[in-house]
Amino acid sequence: MTFVTTVLLGLIYPLAVTGVAQLVFPDKANGQLIKKDGVVIGSRIIGQPFTGPVYFHSRPSAAGAAGYDAGASSGSNLGPTNRKLIDRVKSAVEALQRENPGRPVPIDLVTTSASGLDPHISPAAAEFQVPRVARERGLSENEVRQIVKAHTEGRQFGFLGEPRVNVLELNLDLDNHKPGQNRER
Repeated sequence: MTFVTTVLLGLIYPLAVTGVAQLVFPDKANGQLIKKDGVVIGSRIIGQPFTGPVYFHSRPSAAGAAGYDAGASSGSNLGPTNRKLIDRVKSAVEALQRENPGRPVPIDLVTTSASGLDPHISPAAAEFQVPRVARERGLSENEVRQIVKAHTEGRQFGFLGEPRVNVLELNLDLDNHKPGQNRER
């Protein structure tokens, strides 16, 4: 019985599910990879850092020492009264307020997600970054807002989750419209 169930549930079933997934949903089964000029540059479902001023910045990550490490996916597990978390968030808010004085900083630009790999930011976080990206790319704020709007996804099925913007896809589209001089990601 052990041998039969091991072969059935450990080999045949996983191979069948993988085969069906490859046939029916090949993009999703292979990690929703994004290629540019035949080279994989990222995934639609895994966040990555963007630090250059010409790019929209991703949500901070606590996954791994440098962040965005899919092998170390996790949040920081720091509680709301933890001094380390408070200091990190305060520092991030101060830095972002220098970018846009007098404007409230969206929470997802200064806090990590539970997985540390969230590829999305809120529309408010994208709007907060529009002036910097427009200035650095030599585009009008309205042009950048239109690109953001084109990449804003609504709630799933109209009621699940929140509206969101995929940072990698947004930055790639910006590069297609007008590549930035500072290509640092």
